[in-house]
Amino acid sequence: MKNTISKQFLITIILVFCLLVSMLTYIFSSFYYSSVRNIEELGVSNMKSEAAMIENYLNKSMDVLWVTADTVNYMMENGASSDEILKYLTAEAKHETEQIDENFTGIYGYINGEYLDGIGWVPPKDYIPTQRDWYIEAKKAGGKATIVPPYLDAQTNTVMFSVSQLLSDGESVVSLDVALNEVQTITEGMTMNDMGYGFIMDNTGLIIAHFDISEKGKVYPEDEEQKEMLHQIIDNKRESFEMKIGRENCTIFSNQVMNDWHVVMVVSNTKLFHELRVQMLIGILISVTVFLIIVVFCAISAKKIDKYQRKEYESKEQLNRMNTNIIRALAYTIDAKDRYTSGHSQRVADYALAIAKRMGKSEEEQKVIYYAGLLHDVGKIRVPEEIINKPGKLTEDEFNQIRIHPVSGYHILKDIHEDVRIAYGAKYHHERYDGKGYPNGLEGENIPEIARIIGVADAYDAMASNRSYRNALPQEVVRSEIEKGRGHQFDAEIADIMLEMIDEDSAYSMCQSKRSIKNILVVDDEIINIRMVEHIMKDVEDFKVIGAMNKDETFRILEEESIHLILLDLNMPDTDGFDLYKKIREKYSIPVVMVTADKGIETIQKISELGIDDYLTKPLHAFVVRETVHGIINSWGCM
Repeated sequence: MKNTISKQFLITIILVFCLLVSMLTYIFSSFYYSSVRNIEELGVSNMKSEAAMIENYLNKSMDVLWVTADTVNYMMENGASSDEILKYLTAEAKHETEQIDENFTGIYGYINGEYLDGIGWVPPKDYIPTQRDWYIEAKKAGGKATIVPPYLDAQTNTVMFSVSQLLSDGESVVSLDVALNEVQTITEGMTMNDMGYGFIMDNTGLIIAHFDISEKGKVYPEDEEQKEMLHQIIDNKRESFEMKIGRENCTIFSNQVMNDWHVVMVVSNTKLFHELRVQMLIGILISVTVFLIIVVFCAISAKKIDKYQRKEYESKEQLNRMNTNIIRALAYTIDAKDRYTSGHSQRVADYALAIAKRMGKSEEEQKVIYYAGLLHDVGKIRVPEEIINKPGKLTEDEFNQIRIHPVSGYHILKDIHEDVRIAYGAKYHHERYDGKGYPNGLEGENIPEIARIIGVADAYDAMASNRSYRNALPQEVVRSEIEKGRGHQFDAEIADIMLEMIDEDSAYSMCQSKRSIKNILVVDDEIINIRMVEHIMKDVEDFKVIGAMNKDETFRILEEESIHLILLDLNMPDTDGFDLYKKIREKYSIPVVMVTADKGIETIQKISELGIDDYLTKPLHAFVVRETVHGIINSWGCM
């Protein structure tokens, strides 16, 4: 038996080894060729970056020339004399050299039949401007700035290139001389991770700049290798290719600049792929080592994997809970604008989820429908609070502002949640099955199903919720309205499910609780502070302020009254506010807000450590008190 097991284990190991070798051969070969392509793409990308640097530099010179040419055109059109134009060119040449680029060595031109030079160079008698390349190329370009091929400058005896532009009279030309120093500097730094060398040449094969300065000014091809290289670069327009240079296989990268120049980099393949080959060898050695370790410790590894999977699952669940809490917080933020129907989004989500379950939706679909229910009114962020809470009839303009909330909600949700169905739920939940809804007037099953579900749940809760002018409607009235809307306002199938849920809810638990007075207990030894809170809350409906001036009175009131929130003064004559809070917490689960004039960090930290719900600082601000009271009572589910 043992031998059989050993044999089976050996066969298994051999099979696994063969499969591993096959797999690694495929993986490493794929990795190698993919990496080679990536390296080549990186080289091409580097060339494009270098070409962009060169092109940006050339564009800078062309921009400078364009400004100068435009100014000279203006001066000519306004009758400026040659002396005035020369004075401008002289000042501009000095400005460009000192302020823009020291390689902009001079600006000159043939203007109104006369040669004018901004750096004061006086041409010899046999110098004919109209026969010079800078003039001829500008004429060919017909008013567009053009780059003149590099040449030996007659003034400085250095290799230069010019940028020229024909002026509006069709005869005058302005030209800017640019030294190749910056281009040479860029070329000398042109490598691929400190490998290879670069050069720049024009379409004639003239080497404009080269890593090896001794090559600058030469005209390729001088041999067969250079001839083949130029053929691939200029004729075939290859961005990358391999060829043998000397005794080494090299990769050539190239990119064109403004259809005239070519940026080229040559890298030895031995150096280019050395690190990749070393990584391949290391990878193979590591793979063999890992295989051996797996054989010895497979059981341990399985346990660790199982442990990691459990942790991953727990992390995912924690993330899901966090997402749900964030969505609920957002829904609460929207509901907080309507003081009478607070909790609406949560109830709509619950009803929509119940409908989805009865429709046989999957758990994933149920979750999406639940989230859509929570967020269906998110667009009300755009609607002013005074319109949402207006007790009387809305004007046409006010109603139109209400009607935009589905569209606003859609545009908010389509960017913050990956499932577009949630955004559809917000946008189309006010569409009607008969096509008379808004915002798009969709009809029947053209309305997304998720919106049809939320539409029924939303309409139900609107009738089963309190309003500023009424409490929740009786259940029989709500049922009648849902039944009337079958096939008209609502999808009949979904409406029938809602009717089933209503019929099963004999206690009418699916509704917002009737309004009740929320009692706020203010514990403060100074009557003026209690009166201050009463004054702040006097215009807020459904709230009553009760005062207590000491510990005994506080506990008497807590025994006799239903208290929804306590505002507790920190400094009491008969007790410390923190001690009183602890005693209250031993017996009552009521939210507490500490009131204090002490703004020190120690006090704030202690409030946080004790788990006190919030704190207010004296002197009290009415808007802060009202919002704190409303927010805490809402979060404790007391509405």
